[in-house]
Formats: sequence, structure tokens, C-alpha cells
Amino acid sequence: MDTSPHDIQALFAQLGLPDSEAAIAEFIDQHRPLDPALKLEDAPFWNGIQRRFIAAAIEEDAEWVEAVDHLDALLRH
Repeated sequence: MDTSPHDIQALFAQLGLPDSEAAIAEFIDQHRPLDPALKLEDAPFWNGIQRRFIAAAIEEDAEWVEAVDHLDALLRH
């Protein structure tokens, strides 16, 4: 059983992105606001692996879905 955290910081690490609080805040500031008509996984700033990971997390309602939903909300506000 996977007991590792699945929070926003861990999500950034999983996506291969800098995961410090400052780096996450900078990423969000750079990429928001995300077009409301655009799915998170279709945003132009993801690479193919990141896009597939996010899409799978949403589609499968995986353990990462809460962190992905949180990121989606942060990018839209």
C-alpha cells in the first residue's frame, strides 16, 4: 500500500517539476489564468509524460486526483 503523500508538493515532484513552495507559486503565477474551456491536461505547458500522468489521474480517479484538482483550481483563479 502506497502511504506516501499525494499533496501539491509531491505532485510537482512526480511531474518532474521544482517542488519548493516558491517554485510552485512561481509556476502558478506564470501559467494562470488557465482558459476555462481548456482541460488541465491539455494546457500547452505540459510535456507528453506530464500530460498523460494528469489525464490518467483524472480519468482513473487515482490517488493523485485531489492534488491534480487542487492544481487545476489554483491555475484557474
